[in-house]
Amino acid sequence: MKIKITTISILFLLLPFTVFPQQAFDNGEWFKFRVHYGPLNAGYATLEVKDARFNNANTFHVVGKGWSTGMLNAVFKVRDNYETYIDKKNGLPFRFIRQINEGGHTRDIQIDFNHNQKKAFVFDKKHNTNNTFGISKDVHDMLSAFYYFRNDLNGKHLVSGQEFQLNMFYGDESHDFKLKFLGREVINTKFGKIATLKFRPYVLAGRVFEEKESLTFWVSDDMNKMPVKISASLKVGSLNASLDEFKGLKNPLNIIMN
Repeated sequence: MKIKITTISILFLLLPFTVFPQQAFDNGEWFKFRVHYGPLNAGYATLEVKDARFNNANTFHVVGKGWSTGMLNAVFKVRDNYETYIDKKNGLPFRFIRQINEGGHTRDIQIDFNHNQKKAFVFDKKHNTNNTFGISKDVHDMLSAFYYFRNDLNGKHLVSGQEFQLNMFYGDESHDFKLKFLGREVINTKFGKIATLKFRPYVLAGRVFEEKESLTFWVSDDMNKMPVKISASLKVGSLNASLDEFKGLKNPLNIIMN
């Protein structure tokens, strides 16, 4: 069984925006997600936020890891590591790291951003190559975009159908990334019922996803904007990720009692 899917990548593609009020998260936040491919328990993914110094600046060092388990691990082993260093002043990334091993397909990429020069310096460690690319103003990587988005939502009056947009650098060029607000929904979780905000990002069809609007995700409708659930229709089957464990929330989580 060959599944062209990145366990952690789907989570981080979600999974936009000059001021970076640190309202939604802080040092010590940690999430663990259980990932299902159809009826199979496909693996797990974690996201962790830590304080760090980078380029003489105070940053959030975000680390995301994903790994396959069970039957999937036997036929399509996944071991992924993603990292970003986010400037606490403006939410923009200094460095992005992508290290993946997915069914034998490997990549080891480091991207350093110079926002003043509007350049991204890409070091491909696997092939020992260096390239420089022009970037748009206030560009994000896939991890920094998600955390910026969480903060940006706080204080916004959301209307169904409202769209958000930001620039994201992925691969070797900048892309316009759009996100559409679908509405509010109360969903059942292992922790109880949680009021959520439902979003749909616009993704490129024809490679992994079945169609342009095949990805949906939910974040808690509170100050945390905590990721709760992800659902994706793929070319072959479907993938779902649900929050399995968490700690270090900056704000109280509101569980709806029956």
